[in-house]
Amino acid sequence: MPHEGNLLQAAVVFLFAAVLTVPLAKRLQLGAVLGYLLAGVIIGPAVLGLVGNPQSISHVSELGVVLLLFIIGLELSPRRLWVMRKSVFGVGLAQVLLTGVTIGCVALFLFGQPLNSAIVLGLGLALSSTAFGLQSLAERKELTSPHGRLAFAILLFQDIAAIPLIAMVPVLAGVDHNTSSAEDLRHGLQVLGSIAVVVIGGRFLLRPVFRVVARTGLPEVSTATALLVVIGTAWLMDMVGVSMALGAFLAGLLLADSEYRHELEAQIEPFKGLLLGLFFISVGMGANISLLFSAPIAVLGLTLLLIAIKLPLLFVVGRLAGGLGRLSAVRLGVVLAAGGEFAFVVFKIGRDQGLFEAQLYDLLVLTITLSMAVTPLLLLACTRFLQPKAKPLEMPAEYREIETDAPRVVIAGMGRMGQIVARILRAQNIPFVALDTSVDTIELTRSFGGMPVFYGDPMRAEILKAAKVGEAEFFVIATDDPQTNINTAAVVRKLYPHIKIIARARNRQHVHKLVDLGAEAVRETYYSSLEMSRKALIGLGLTHAQADSRIKRFTAHDEQVLEAQHAIYDDHAKILQSAQEARAELARLFEADAEDEQSEGVLPAPR
Repeated sequence: MPHEGNLLQAAVVFLFAAVLTVPLAKRLQLGAVLGYLLAGVIIGPAVLGLVGNPQSISHVSELGVVLLLFIIGLELSPRRLWVMRKSVFGVGLAQVLLTGVTIGCVALFLFGQPLNSAIVLGLGLALSSTAFGLQSLAERKELTSPHGRLAFAILLFQDIAAIPLIAMVPVLAGVDHNTSSAEDLRHGLQVLGSIAVVVIGGRFLLRPVFRVVARTGLPEVSTATALLVVIGTAWLMDMVGVSMALGAFLAGLLLADSEYRHELEAQIEPFKGLLLGLFFISVGMGANISLLFSAPIAVLGLTLLLIAIKLPLLFVVGRLAGGLGRLSAVRLGVVLAAGGEFAFVVFKIGRDQGLFEAQLYDLLVLTITLSMAVTPLLLLACTRFLQPKAKPLEMPAEYREIETDAPRVVIAGMGRMGQIVARILRAQNIPFVALDTSVDTIELTRSFGGMPVFYGDPMRAEILKAAKVGEAEFFVIATDDPQTNINTAAVVRKLYPHIKIIARARNRQHVHKLVDLGAEAVRETYYSSLEMSRKALIGLGLTHAQADSRIKRFTAHDEQVLEAQHAIYDDHAKILQSAQEARAELARLFEADAEDEQSEGVLPAPR
């Protein structure tokens, strides 16, 4: 049994538990989060007792949430946050108030809690887990779905709302009555001063620092700088009593428009994943499992009651305020129905200030933990009910070993578009190699005549090297995930600046971002839409020549507009104005073509 002070032995325990339980949970399609929670329960004091004091790792594990909020901030520019203001401050506020009032009334009238305790209970349990929710959505690739975007906005507001809630707990407990207004003013000025330091530093100091670090060409220095920014900002905020997570989010938000954003995200991502796992392990370790056996009805009843209250309310908020469909609203409710990590902080302060008894605190912690554990099961049930998935195939070893001669083309993603490119290249006897991360896709593609398709993440430098990308002429990016395509293009352009990149684009915004990376973008549904339009025009009475002329005119006009919009694609107002002008111009061009055809005696277009 390792000694608590021996960090090396403790690290072995954590990693061994995670390696055993997380793959098992993933294999059962329960999600990595549930695997980490289970690992924490097993090695915690309630079961094996390999680590007797869960609080010894709580501060380190909280860095996982801090890094998560920093990366979320990186992905949000201030402009985008302003665009999301209705979802964040409208829907988010409605969810917290509605859920908090409902749970608070239940605690006040049904369980006889004092008013102060009921307020803290209601607002604390109204919060959901940012780490848990976003991790679950990311695992299922639902972050860009309608319910995923709304869940992100609600979680963002909850993280902001957690700060005044944490500050309000001592006031509700009645311990701050003796504090003077001068002390309150001084604390407020400290908070404002710290935020000002972060804002000014992020706006004027960080970019020059990263520029100097980038010139050194040392990856370890870049990693150290990124961690210094995140942890330093979190420490500064923690010193003045502000949420570390919000401080990290603010730092990420200020760097969202920086040219070093992708580099920062790549440097932080591995640490975020490990520390988030450690956070969920610490949550599992802190659960008082003995209550589950001594008072099973109370524990299970409260867990079910929490989900039974939050899920319908989230459904209502998603439908009425968020404009979601029924299925999307159900998914939103399932993702956010569990309690959150900030509730642990709020309730711990409440216990220390005398609002809760120790037994009630243990009951609340176990309830929140169990609600997290139940959520993957509910998500799995939703997934199977709405979209059954085929049983994953085993990965043969030869799929991982990339053996190829010097290819002229490397294809990333062997879905519908990638397969067509591969078939044409093969018919022309052009040597190529393809990469994919789906076992099903690799198995299916190889069954059609032994295509050179291998398992590998195209965003990893060692995979690209093994595929001999440096010797290729073209790199074709054909995955169906827009962000993956952008990240892959950035990595390939950085490592192999000579290669020509052709990338699949989802929409016009995606085209602009790929062009910024030096890639030639091909819109995935553009040419098929043109062909559908041509057939529809012919069916409506136009001749083949007229239809071809209209499609040719539209294509030339659209390419000109797309090129002109590239300079203003990050300005929403200018893009809208440009689109309106382009529509009017296209209508004038079509009218001019029709008049020319009529004057030349061509059959008139239909009414």
